Order: sequence, then structure tokens, then C-alpha cells
Amino acid sequence: MTTEILIGQDMYNLDSATTLPDSPERKAMQVPEPKTYHILTVVPDAEDQFESGLIKADSTIHYEEVLTPVLFVMKLGPDAYKDEKRFPSGPSCKEGDFVIVRPNSGTRMKIHGREFRIINDDSIEAVVEDPRGITRA
Repeated sequence: MTTEILIGQDMYNLDSATTLPDSPERKAMQVPEPKTYHILTVVPDAEDQFESGLIKADSTIHYEEVLTPVLFVMKLGPDAYKDEKRFPSGPSCKEGDFVIVRPNSGTRMKIHGREFRIINDDSIEAVVEDPRGITRA
């Protein structure tokens, strides 16, 4: 009897199934690859306490993460910022930038507890060097 959790499309063909990742390295390979003009971003972790030292409720942390205007750029799709008419000054951001977007922008997903978003290249409104202290108004 197997104790592995199998992932597959056909429950009668176990040879086509794969197992859930069992190491951090294999989990990291599950991050989606953005296509066309899309950008893969990750939501930075929300602070677990206020500046005063008071601990935040879990619902408050969740609210801050869902509605955050700050995202971290992980990967650019192959066609991101290629349209010279729409982006005459070149790309708005690059991998490793913290960017400002409208809250709830993009396609939201959680992978192993971390929230990621796939956004369009024209969703970037600003780039910030240090996002600490930036919150939704």
C-alpha cells in the first residue's frame, strides 16, 4: 500500500500521476511560469503586530495581505513590455522590484501557503525601493 498522495487526471492510470512535492526545492518548482504579457508576483508577508507591539488578529493580517497594493515581482512573461507603442519608455519594472498595483489586482492563488498573483504588464503603477510602511488607504 502506498502512502504517497498522487496527482493526476486519470484515476485508472496511476503511471500518468505524479506525487506531491516532498522537499522545498521541489515545491519551488511548482511556481507558475507567466506567459505572454503577464507578470508573476508574490504578496509580501504582512507584519504580525502593530508598531505599538500589539499583536494583530489573523483576520487583520489576512485583510492586509488580500488588499495590499504592494507586490514583489518574481518573473516577467516573454512578451511583457515588448509593445513599444504602449511602453515607449521601456519596461515599468524588472524581476526583484517591489511594485504598486491596485488592490486585488490580477489572478490570485495560494501555493503552499504563500499568495501569488499573475498581473498584466500594464497593471504596474509605480516601483518602490522600500515597501515597508506602505498600506492601503
